[in-house]
Amino acid sequence: MKQPTITILLVAIMGGLAGCSTPSTSPNGRVEPARQTTPVPEDTLTQEEPRVREEVLEQAPVTLPSPAADAADLAMPSLAAGAAPEARRKQERLYPEKALVAPGIAPNGVFDRYALPNENRENYAHLTENGVQRAAEHPLSTFSIDVDTGSYSNVRRLLTAGSLPPRDAVRVEELINYFDYDYPRPEDTRVPFRVHSEIAATPWNSNTYLLHIGIKGYEVSAAQLPAANLVFLVDVSGSMDDPNKLGLLRTSLQMLAGKLRARDRVSLVVYAGASGVVLEPTAGDQRLKIERALARLSAGGSTNGAAGIELAYQMAQQAYIAGGINRVLLATDGDFNVGVTDFQALKNLVEEKRKTGISLTTLGFGSGNYNDQLMEQLADAGNGNYAYIDTLNEAQKVLVDQMSATLQTIASDVKIQVEFNPALVAEYRLLGYENRVLRREDFTNDQVDAGEIGAGHSVTALYEIALVGGAGQRIDELRYGTAVAPVAAGDELAFIKLRYKAPGTTHSVPLSQAVRASDIVRQAGATSDDFRFAASVAAFGQLLRGGTYTGGFGYDDVLQLARTARGPDPYVYRGDFIRLVNLARSLSGAGGVATLRE
Repeated sequence: MKQPTITILLVAIMGGLAGCSTPSTSPNGRVEPARQTTPVPEDTLTQEEPRVREEVLEQAPVTLPSPAADAADLAMPSLAAGAAPEARRKQERLYPEKALVAPGIAPNGVFDRYALPNENRENYAHLTENGVQRAAEHPLSTFSIDVDTGSYSNVRRLLTAGSLPPRDAVRVEELINYFDYDYPRPEDTRVPFRVHSEIAATPWNSNTYLLHIGIKGYEVSAAQLPAANLVFLVDVSGSMDDPNKLGLLRTSLQMLAGKLRARDRVSLVVYAGASGVVLEPTAGDQRLKIERALARLSAGGSTNGAAGIELAYQMAQQAYIAGGINRVLLATDGDFNVGVTDFQALKNLVEEKRKTGISLTTLGFGSGNYNDQLMEQLADAGNGNYAYIDTLNEAQKVLVDQMSATLQTIASDVKIQVEFNPALVAEYRLLGYENRVLRREDFTNDQVDAGEIGAGHSVTALYEIALVGGAGQRIDELRYGTAVAPVAAGDELAFIKLRYKAPGTTHSVPLSQAVRASDIVRQAGATSDDFRFAASVAAFGQLLRGGTYTGGFGYDDVLQLARTARGPDPYVYRGDFIRLVNLARSLSGAGGVATLRE
């Protein structure tokens, strides 16, 4: 009888976190927390607080929980197929907080807590791959930069689990930009980044050329970061009750909290059916207090993400630091199912909130019901970045090693426009960035939102181009020609233009650089490691999406190219990429093009 008592106490506390109101009873007899959004008082851990809070804190670990401990804490014991109904009822009595949301029996007879057998509710936005453009007809290519990396780590999760990713889970630019590249850095902070270009033969098509455009932002050490006001917005709904969701999330945020300083502030807001404040703005060096707040988190209930977002921005505004970093970090599987659930309405909500000067970073967790589309698009709307956390190593990369890039924006609304010279370039094709394409007139319109670059971030874009008179052309010329005859501009192949805004400003600043035919690297193997490695990642992404333009270039070719271009690899990210290519080759059938899951 002791365990049910503890469970009721936990539910009572969660009701307190939602506003200290009276719990209600659902039709099945379970106690449900009242659905309010009133913040609770800051947890001061004093003797005057109710004993029931002390009992919960005594059960909560203070040290960082290990994944193994999380698995033991969160997993409901399995029952063999055909177990007696009495045994199942006893199990549900002993583990009511882990009762089934959508009961079902998996093929092995074990309870599936959240879905019917074999149901996969992961959500990806449909992308139509960029096609080939005739330079004489469409000389301009305009798009917003993208520093998100969520697609790469999500693809890694799927491949490691033994499954080829759905086509729309693969965003080629996010695979390329997952890796750091040694581009020239800006000479000082007055110009936040420098533009680098390199052009050589395309590895998968000897009749075309690959134009490699790279941007590198100036770096800021963690110690030099301005004061940060961070709000951890954590999904504690029932769908998060999994070691690879709430368990991994909790430890990931504790890792970030361990890097904060006395001048930083951190708040913790949770949401399920209701939302509440678990931790009022607290100095970053109060680590024990922050760790205890995170360690108390447990999952249960439906998911009202919009209410949580509203409350998180309220907390961020309350502790706003002028001239500092003000950011909400939304950690969830994206499975919003009550309240405002319409995709566009949620984007509109975040777009409105970004006007306050508070940005939004999304951190994705879990599988089965993962909403990749929502996570990526909310980060874009919130002037932030999107990462998918599949392992503690990824949490270390995003929240610790690249903390400055994740938190501090050095340039906002960054746009790229490349004009191809039709006298020399017959065709071009942009690799990736399908959902970042802008209209020609958007480039100079400072009211049009675009991407942000964090401190030390590198951004890479690749174009496959065919020269006039070459054998790489894919599109027949128009019978009656173009309306205006192309005008030669010396040996210029293309002209790269960028626009960006310094943080806190409203007017964009232009940059430009020409790419010349004389820049083409003619000798095989004379290209940089970064050029060849980015090309190998681009080829890999295209193969996972069906290989429309890669011809006979397969996984063996990707492996050979990546191995010769690995270069310095202190964190073994490039080595892990080679492992993933090997996995994809095996899953697709020994070197062939992937047979895709739709």
